[in-house]
Amino acid sequence: MKPFYVASHNAGKIAELRELFAGSPWEPQEFAGYVEVEETGRTYVENALLKARALHRLLRARGLADPVLADDSGLEVRALGGGPGVDSASFGGDVSWPARRAALLAAVGDAAGEERAARFVCTLAWIEPDGTELVVRGEVSGVIAECERGAGGFGYDPIFLPEGSDRTFAELSPAEKHRLSHRGRAVRALFAALRRRAGSAADGT
Repeated sequence: MKPFYVASHNAGKIAELRELFAGSPWEPQEFAGYVEVEETGRTYVENALLKARALHRLLRARGLADPVLADDSGLEVRALGGGPGVDSASFGGDVSWPARRAALLAAVGDAAGEERAARFVCTLAWIEPDGTELVVRGEVSGVIAECERGAGGFGYDPIFLPEGSDRTFAELSPAEKHRLSHRGRAVRALFAALRRRAGSAADGT
């Protein structure tokens, strides 16, 4: 297995990445010395690259030559004008995730039909030891549930119903969620990008 380091200390996100990378040549690792950077970007790409580049610099300073991965994700809700988006992790202030979900449900209020439409977006930034950067994206459409349902997943999973399902992400098994989720789609896009890069290197192009 080839290790890479994840620019995050989010236990739920790291656990999910370990599941998504299972069976691949890659094994995600948490780097204890990584300090979460201030996410000053206004796009998922900007924030993912901020985090990945910070960890890449730290590894080089420590003499480590392994790839790094950063994830920036968000929930976009039509009734909130596309928000909270890149501010998803801070929506409602410095509160617990149950309180954050409650705040979002309160903000959506009695919105009905298309106004409850939402999508999860995930951007992954991967940096090779030589500094080569790859950026991929995955997204999934759905709607905001009327109330929390399910005990699985993390973050906004208990209030998001993916398109074509009558169960929230928190009610799906991990395998079912990974097949549909924004992060699962982004990881599969990353696998494809890494295969293309390996093929180009083998061809000498």
